[in-house]
Amino acid sequence: MLMLLAALQSEYGVPDPQQLEGLMAGLAAGDRESLAQLYHRTRAAVYGLALSILGSGHDAEDVTQTVFLKLMEKQPELEPGKERAWLLQVTANECRSLYRWLRRRSTVSLDEALAVAAPEYTPLLTHVMQQRPKDRAVLYLFYYEGFSTEEIGRMLHTSQSAVTTRLHRARKTLKATLEQEGYYETGL
Repeated sequence: MLMLLAALQSEYGVPDPQQLEGLMAGLAAGDRESLAQLYHRTRAAVYGLALSILGSGHDAEDVTQTVFLKLMEKQPELEPGKERAWLLQVTANECRSLYRWLRRRSTVSLDEALAVAAPEYTPLLTHVMQQRPKDRAVLYLFYYEGFSTEEIGRMLHTSQSAVTTRLHRARKTLKATLEQEGYYETGL
């Protein structure tokens, strides 16, 4: 999962807020190329968050498609610099909706990330994917996307202290599990 996300991210890099602002303005003016550029520059972040929450590549692709369709339909007027945060907040909301729907259908998600992961990441990814969906999302947004706990709280509609608690719990669980299996040494 990490290698796939890194490949997507490195193709276009982390989008510059001014570029995103210009592309949103182009989208509002009806420029379809702006939508294509927005998609290419932000799809890795949207897909990565969806994958970290849902744990399924197919479901993450569906959510990614839905997020960009909503962007095209709604064309929201956003504060400058908030475009990426809006996309990720819509992603989290769509994941919640899909997660509720899937839970009612009682399906089991496939752990596709392990199939494409490099062998050295397999133990870590196995344990990250076993985290609760809310904890996986917080881990992804904090460590991979670089958002602060305050920003994550706003995106996920929760308090900053809840985000901090989830991060702490997820780190503690990962550390204990990895220590137990010999992948992590405390260095005492």
